[in-house]
Amino acid sequence: MKKKKKISTERIISVCAVILFFAAWYLVTALELVDPKLIPTPKATWDSFVEVLTQGYKGHTLLQHLGTSMERLLKAFLLSVVTAVPLGLLSGFSSKIKAFVEPFIEFYRPLPPLAYYTLLTLALGIGNSSKIALLFLAPIYVACVSAVARIKEDYINAAYTVGATRMQVFWSVILPSCAAEIFVGLRTAIGVAYSTLVAAEMVAASSGIGW
Repeated sequence: MKKKKKISTERIISVCAVILFFAAWYLVTALELVDPKLIPTPKATWDSFVEVLTQGYKGHTLLQHLGTSMERLLKAFLLSVVTAVPLGLLSGFSSKIKAFVEPFIEFYRPLPPLAYYTLLTLALGIGNSSKIALLFLAPIYVACVSAVARIKEDYINAAYTVGATRMQVFWSVILPSCAAEIFVGLRTAIGVAYSTLVAAEMVAASSGIGW
């Protein structure tokens, strides 16, 4: 007989927290402690969701808006993967490449994305191009450079000792050692890119979940 899985204390706490949140939401709106325009009732929120789900918004269904946002996000993400990852690894491996690329990366990296989004909109319009360009400037490059910097020099020196070339060291030592941190950087970048995308669609767009 299969053993029944015990419900963890943490799971119970999480469920109770959610129930408490909805109970507080209901009481606050039922007692009219807050302006309904600021915090609508649970029923009004649900009715609005059903309306958007069934009737759409501004001529597009909810799934179409989600699909548009996901298309922009995935295109920008894939473009970043095929460019920022190799460039970041090469910059971490070669000080000369890093010296050439680093000034441009450090120029825009501290800037909030929406700060230069206006310039992208003026140059590329409010369509997909400006959104993809905005999301393309993701922190994947920095994560790859940092991953290479964390590799122990003993690994690299050991490879050179047995006669490995620079190219062999890159493919057999650098890339495998950085794989885990690269995937962590990609996961972080796609989360940041999604939140940036929604904000950008609020500012200038004609479709998408943020709009």
